[in-house]
Amino acid sequence: MSLEFALSAEVRSDYGKGASRRLRRTNKFPGIIYGGGGNPTPISLNHNEVLNNLQHEAFFSHILTLDLAGTKEQVIIKDIQRHPFKQLILHMDLQRVLANEAITVRVPLHYLNEETCHGVKTEGGVLNKIENDVGVSCLPGDLPEYIEVDVAELKLGESLHLSDIKLPDGVTSTDFAEGDEDHDRAIISVFQPRSASDEAAEEEAAAEGGDSGDEAASEEKSDD
Repeated sequence: MSLEFALSAEVRSDYGKGASRRLRRTNKFPGIIYGGGGNPTPISLNHNEVLNNLQHEAFFSHILTLDLAGTKEQVIIKDIQRHPFKQLILHMDLQRVLANEAITVRVPLHYLNEETCHGVKTEGGVLNKIENDVGVSCLPGDLPEYIEVDVAELKLGESLHLSDIKLPDGVTSTDFAEGDEDHDRAIISVFQPRSASDEAAEEEAAAEGGDSGDEAASEEKSDD
């Protein structure tokens, strides 16, 4: 069952750093809503309400219902500014959504059959997830909650790329255009993990190399 997310907000008329500090003392933070044929509107949002929703991966790729002073609008998240180390949201940008206007969103990638992946189960490899989401463009009604990528047949030393992602009907990638091989980056690969013996051998070789260099330096000094 698809999740639904709703946020409450109020129109904000007070601006500046001082106003933002005053908002945070009341468990709120500043934001803005724009697009969709409407004027940009500064808003304030409930900090705990948004913070709790951020725990859901789907929150970022869903169309949200924003209750702005009793008027409900459909929006998507375009940007979130957070404190560098505190669990604190500083600002949020929201974009209005119209049914007949395409939107651009980053959608999570869900990798299937990780445990039964050929390169992992049969060849002893390890999966390296390079990308966790992908940029897409589509009409609001076609927006997927996530996109599945099957890694069952992926072998040791192999990778899947952006071009291997099967997008739903009506959805196009904003990260890769067909035929643009220069931007067809890997999204997941299977690699051979280094063993303890390999690491020990490398450390021993490095130590021997260092010893040889010390001996050569000593011989040069003695020659002088």
